[in-house]
Amino acid sequence: PNTLSLLGIIRVMKSYITLILLLISVSSFSQVESMKKDVKEMSIKGTVKEETTLKPVKGVEVQVVGKGGYVSDDFGNFKLQASIGDQIIIKHPSFETIYHTVTSDDRIEVKVKENPEILKAEREEEKRDNSIYRYNLSSARNNLKKDASTSIDFVAKALESVNDNDSEADSKRAELYETLGDIYLYWKQGDLAESNYLTSLSNVYTDKVKLKLAKAQFSNGDFQSAINSYEDLLKKRYTRKTAVDIYEGIGDAYHKLKRFKEANANYNTALKISQELNLSESEIRLNSKLAEVLQTQGDVQTAASYLNNSVELADKTSKKSAARQRSKAADLFSKSNRYQEEIQLRQQALEDIEEVEAETQPEMNTTSSENDDDRAITPQVQNYKIANAFAAQSAYEEAIPYLKESIKEAESRNDLVVQKDATRKLGEVYREKGELKKASDAFEEYEAIIDKLYIQKEQEIAQAARFSRELTERANRITTLEKDRELNESRYNLVLASQELSKQQALRQQIIIYALIGLTALLLLAGYLMYRSINQQKYANNLLALKSLRSQMNPHFIFNALNSVNTFIATNDELAANRYLTDFSLLMRSVLENSEEDFIPLAKEIELLQLYVKLEHFRFQDKFTYEINIDPDIIVEEYIIPPMLLQPYVENAVWHGLRYRDKDGKLLIDFNRLDNNSIEILIKDNGIGRKKSKELKTSNQKQQQSQGMSNIKKRINILNKMYKDKVDVEIMDLYQNGEGTKVRLLLKKD
Repeated sequence: PNTLSLLGIIRVMKSYITLILLLISVSSFSQVESMKKDVKEMSIKGTVKEETTLKPVKGVEVQVVGKGGYVSDDFGNFKLQASIGDQIIIKHPSFETIYHTVTSDDRIEVKVKENPEILKAEREEEKRDNSIYRYNLSSARNNLKKDASTSIDFVAKALESVNDNDSEADSKRAELYETLGDIYLYWKQGDLAESNYLTSLSNVYTDKVKLKLAKAQFSNGDFQSAINSYEDLLKKRYTRKTAVDIYEGIGDAYHKLKRFKEANANYNTALKISQELNLSESEIRLNSKLAEVLQTQGDVQTAASYLNNSVELADKTSKKSAARQRSKAADLFSKSNRYQEEIQLRQQALEDIEEVEAETQPEMNTTSSENDDDRAITPQVQNYKIANAFAAQSAYEEAIPYLKESIKEAESRNDLVVQKDATRKLGEVYREKGELKKASDAFEEYEAIIDKLYIQKEQEIAQAARFSRELTERANRITTLEKDRELNESRYNLVLASQELSKQQALRQQIIIYALIGLTALLLLAGYLMYRSINQQKYANNLLALKSLRSQMNPHFIFNALNSVNTFIATNDELAANRYLTDFSLLMRSVLENSEEDFIPLAKEIELLQLYVKLEHFRFQDKFTYEINIDPDIIVEEYIIPPMLLQPYVENAVWHGLRYRDKDGKLLIDFNRLDNNSIEILIKDNGIGRKKSKELKTSNQKQQQSQGMSNIKKRINILNKMYKDKVDVEIMDLYQNGEGTKVRLLLKKD
């Protein structure tokens, strides 16, 4: 049956090969026929140049009538597929359309005379577009801090004026998207700012925009991304002034992440560079930030020294800066309950604020873009905080005038938040003084301000929602413009792609290649089926060989056992013979039950071995003693073993080693655990040894033993081939003088 199946596979293989040859012949024939049809089609190259200057003209549309279109590249070159007699149309807005008939495969040199009027119109249009671009960009920047919507509208108009054919198109788009990012960042729209800075960088990379991107990521709360962007800048070349911004930005991000050690290190690096470059504003800012970090860490004394530095530096720059730093230093003293120093600093800050406001008109309303530091340096805030410092010391008489002044200033500036807090604090101070009527009046006023503030907050929320919608609408308009530009660019790319689609020869070649790949796959499948059939045949042959070897083992074993019975009968020991036959029948039943199995549980093999050793000891009990030891760590149920594998080695130990001793013979069988997946089986005897045993054997005995051990070796070899080295056997002398024998057998679980 195996020979027949192999012949069947060979027939199938012949059929596959015949089919492959037939398909190759058909595809080759079709290819030849196709080539005959297209024999007149040629690949023709050409160039379009200006007649007088010989300047290449790019973007020229070259169309083969009825076959497809092509476009000249930056060097005016084009390549097309055409046949003799085909008509070619060459057209471009800058010159009159040219018609050419193909007469050969020679290179086509097209020299055009550009229309002066068209060129003049193009230059005028380019100047006009550039002028519109610059005007709208300037207007967008001028309105950036005044009206976000208007500013974005100007950016959109500038984008519309950018021509894709302009050599500066990418740099213009980068500039416009950078401006958009600036607008969104100023109006605290960090996510929109980040996306626009990324778009700007995708057009033209600059370190300046990368730095702005990091600031936008910080504003958006993505501190780790901001750190990554700053660190990318550190890998490039940068000015020392830029280095101050980078290290300060990294410090800000680490500060937000509460990694104060890294924040401190980066602030100090930025401060050191600022001092070397005499950047006063940066020094003031960095001293203040270092003080804030140290204060958070609990080092108030060092923080105070940094704040003193910032105040001293601020005094040398401007009153506004001095007021801001004194306010920050006062906040530090307030947290440390150093109220006198706090009051002194705030009073000085008030004087600075009065001088600043005497020179400039104070803004009556805060804007969404105003930072927290600027809100803090107002008369109403400083008066309120001075009053709080007095109240904390129970100096209520001193606190009341400052609270009244804070309320007055807040009311005049429409600052309901501070007015509310100051009024509530005034009521608390009156209550502590025992002036309950004044306290009641103050709390009533406080409730009225709460109602006003609630209405104001509702209006601000509605205004913020409208503002957000307006920004989103304008952002969508910018996105639509970009999509339209990408669509136009895609159309241009489609014209270029049509050149590739016209090459039918490449398509035919691909079909042939795919057909060959499919046929190769069929061949591989047929080879795999043949390989599997051969392996199955080998497996069946191995099973047959094992069965044959097991059938040879049983007569050998039975013959030796019957010899033992014969010995008892010969000596007229009928009782011993009966007992031996009883145990022998049990042993034979177990052997015959397992004779058809490739593997049996190790527990059964041990049971069979114990019964066999008992029989042999019964016969030669004056010759040896025996022990069978099983490691308690071995779970015998998890192991299987070929049947009758150990018995021949035990038989050799008894018959060819121990029975020749006069006394004190020992047979030791140990089952030891090596690891989770394997055990060691040791069969040791102190018999006369292998060498002396061979000398005592007759020629007939030598032949019989050789066949028995040979069968064992063959069984092990076949089993190891089938089951990947499951059994390993080693036979050696037990003692150096050649006496005794040790059989070491390794059995694997899987």
